[in-house]
Amino acid sequence: MRLTIGVMGASGGDLSESVRRKAYELGEAIAAHDDILITGGCPGLPYEAVRGARAKGGLVVGISPGLSVDEHRGKYGSPVDGFDVLIYTGSGLMGREITSIRSCDMVVIAGGRTGTLGELAIAYDEGRLIGVLTGTGGITEMIERILEACGKDTGACVLYDDDPARLIDRLIHYYRTEHHRKPSCFCESKEG
Repeated sequence: MRLTIGVMGASGGDLSESVRRKAYELGEAIAAHDDILITGGCPGLPYEAVRGARAKGGLVVGISPGLSVDEHRGKYGSPVDGFDVLIYTGSGLMGREITSIRSCDMVVIAGGRTGTLGELAIAYDEGRLIGVLTGTGGITEMIERILEACGKDTGACVLYDDDPARLIDRLIHYYRTEHHRKPSCFCESKEG
């Protein structure tokens, strides 16, 4: 089964060309592994990852805050090009975060502001595997301190790297060898 890898990050603000390039390369790396890229369907760094994945023939899913394509574009000013599927939640910007995170086997944080902070909190609280693309600004510069201040062991694992392809390689390796043994649900084994 193909893995689903979420890219959560800054949808706006001052995004330098080098940071945009890293996000684009992140999408390329996900597509190179033939995995599925999931984003919040927004512009900015997540959309750069969409563009990178599409350039390499990757499958891309967007979780929209809107009820329709018109609301997605009009009310939220979000792109539609590059997505293979847009899922319309009608939940608004903050409401769609739970669907976005729960749709992913692992999540990568690139840059980010308050929305990304919410996505990080959900992923961490639910024991997800999280990658942090360092050198992309925003909350990525503070994640270690934020999680330390939370003082809560959730079973989440957080990997940091400044190289997009290496980060995806490390996340996939860790997921396949370790993280899949610690599912975020409390299901009893039906062995034997």
